Order: sequence, then C-alpha cells, then structure tokens
Amino acid sequence: MAKQAAKKRKYPWTTNIDGTNVTLRLMTADDKNALLKFGRTLPEDDLLFLSFDITSEEFVESWIKRIEKEHWHTILVEIGGKLVGHGSLMRTDQVWSRHLGEIILLLAPETRGKGLGNILAGEIFSKAEELGLMKVVARMAAEQKGAIQVFEKLGFTAEALLADYVIDRKNRTHDLIAMSYDLTGFTEE
Repeated sequence: MAKQAAKKRKYPWTTNIDGTNVTLRLMTADDKNALLKFGRTLPEDDLLFLSFDITSEEFVESWIKRIEKEHWHTILVEIGGKLVGHGSLMRTDQVWSRHLGEIILLLAPETRGKGLGNILAGEIFSKAEELGLMKVVARMAAEQKGAIQVFEKLGFTAEALLADYVIDRKNRTHDLIAMSYDLTGFTEE
C-alpha cells in the first residue's frame, strides 16, 4: 500500500463499492448494541482467534471507555444502516511502545474481498500518522492465512512467530504471528 500523507478525515463519509454505498464513521457509546449484534452474528471461525470478545457486553463497554479516553480509535462500516465491520487503532500507556499502534480489521464475510479492508487500513494509517505513531502492528494466529495475506498486500511484513502464544475459545493453543508496517521509515543508527 502506497504511503499517503496524513489527512484529517471528516466523518461520516460514504463511498461506493461495487454499486453499494458504504458509510464509514467514528464509533460512539451509542453503537454498543449494534457492535454486540455484529459480533454475535459473525461465524464461529471469525470469533475463534479474536484477542478480545466482541460478543461480551462488558468488553464492549470497556472498548467505549477506551475510545472516550482516546486510547483506541474505531471506524465503523455500515451498509444500509447495518454495521458490517470496523477498523481499530489501539495504543497503550506503555512508555517504551508509545510509537506503536495496533490495528485490527474485521469485516462481515459478505463484505470481504471488495477492497473495503484497504480503505479501512488507509483510514487507520492516516489516524496513526496524525497521532505521530511510527509503526502499526497486527497480530494474528499463524493459521489465519487469509488475514496474513490481507496484511501482506497492505505492505505489512512478518516480524515474529511466537509458539503457543494464543489460546482460542476452545482452549487450544496456537502460534502467534506479529506483522508490522513502518509509517515513517524511521531507523536509529
């Protein structure tokens, strides 16, 4: 993915993908029920490797608090008023990783393969640049070949493979792959 200059986007905005109007907007506390409904309609395979449980009301409330504190930034995707995905940029308070943001992209199965992931990633990259972040990281189970391919197409490169680092909803361990995208080309010598 070609690096573009950071731009401060005005939300909501709508684009047309394959003849369908798609709206992207920022998540608010009012989206709690829509996000829970979205999470609860995803196939079990999609939920298997999520690092957090988007079907849990308690977790979604915590997510909203993180957005309100501006530690997380979430862009929701809607088609016909129905939530069909999100792109999130997450930051921590750790001093030694203040230059990093973690990206999560999650789309309903019927919306995949149409370029929406690229649009969401571009929005997240722009937000990361606006915040002065230097690197965006994505983490996933090594078996998630489709997700790995999506991030490779976006320009991410694999940095680490950690054996038995994640456990799924069925209590089976899996290897974790960490991928990153350098926003600045920054290197210290």
